[in-house]
Amino acid sequence: MSVEKTCYYETLGVSRSADAKALKSAYRKLAMKYHPDRNPDDKKAEQSFKLVSEAYAVLSDEQKRAAYDRFGHAGVDGSRAGGGGHSADFSDIFEQVFGDAFGDMFGGGRRSSSGPARGSDLRYPLEIELEEAYLGKEVKIKVPTTKTCEECEGNGAEPGTDIETCSTCHGHGRVRVQQGFFTMEQHCRACGGQGTMVKHPCKSCDGVGTQATRRELSVTIPSGVEDGTRIRLSGEGAAGTRGGPPGDLYIFVSVRAHELFERDGANLYCRAPTPMAVAALGGDIEIPTIDGDRKRVNIPAGAQTGKRLRLRGLGMSRLRLPGRGDMIVELFVETPRNLNARQKELLEEFREHCCPNSHPEHSNFFEKAKSIWDKVRGEI
Repeated sequence: MSVEKTCYYETLGVSRSADAKALKSAYRKLAMKYHPDRNPDDKKAEQSFKLVSEAYAVLSDEQKRAAYDRFGHAGVDGSRAGGGGHSADFSDIFEQVFGDAFGDMFGGGRRSSSGPARGSDLRYPLEIELEEAYLGKEVKIKVPTTKTCEECEGNGAEPGTDIETCSTCHGHGRVRVQQGFFTMEQHCRACGGQGTMVKHPCKSCDGVGTQATRRELSVTIPSGVEDGTRIRLSGEGAAGTRGGPPGDLYIFVSVRAHELFERDGANLYCRAPTPMAVAALGGDIEIPTIDGDRKRVNIPAGAQTGKRLRLRGLGMSRLRLPGRGDMIVELFVETPRNLNARQKELLEEFREHCCPNSHPEHSNFFEKAKSIWDKVRGEI
């Protein structure tokens, strides 16, 4: 049984227009309130701390926030803190906001950061036509990303030189500092918390271990894909550091609005102009279909604007399911324009021979109006 996720903005108690400063301020108050070290053995407080940390981890990141604002929780499932993909450590989030001064006080900083780190997840927006969503397609994309530096193999040191253990923290990445009655632990400033020192940085990557690049990928868009669908490409994200695994790439598909068809799930809606004579006498009209074909549709005599005809199996493909949806054709009876003399003459003759039975809706309209007027006059 799935649990409905609480809105991240509501979790932090901020509006959707909140800026970075407001987000940080809201998170600081709630994180201090619910931190497990302040609420020992309180499972409810621990869960609240995780929720506010998860919300802040997403909303404080511009790309993640943009994806969340557009697609909701589905847009950040793969990178959400505590979620099913690459999960963030809540103590790290806390420490980033509060700084090193709270490291030992609230249990942060117990891990060395010198080990391998997973690469970042990447997001790529892809816009396609409705016909492409119906058929599916192979598309080539170029994604800005990072790759492991080939010169130093990702360790950041110039080839032939050694990576030395930091003499300040002795490889731990953290140091203890005495402040009054408190002994606090904080990142080693000498090595930046890595535990190691690169005396001779790699010239190719400036000691970072990764390089910017653009990767060309072939992406399969399945037939029946809907607007807002997310496609995950495992291991195609940014390169990890110090031998860590790469992140994932998420393709967010948006389908452009179509000039003729409006989509509702697997069904398509089409508004078809119908000549007045065909609507009155009955006959056939041609309707375009999403697969590029045409379909002859029989219009019953006396059809009115708004009448709907269902063409079964002529809608969209179903994502990962057999068969197609339906196409619903809504008639729009078109009054003739730009008439020549003979056409006007015929219509005048037709009008002279019309009777109430020819326009029942028109006749009923004034009958209803008359009954309303009679009723009002009777009450005066």
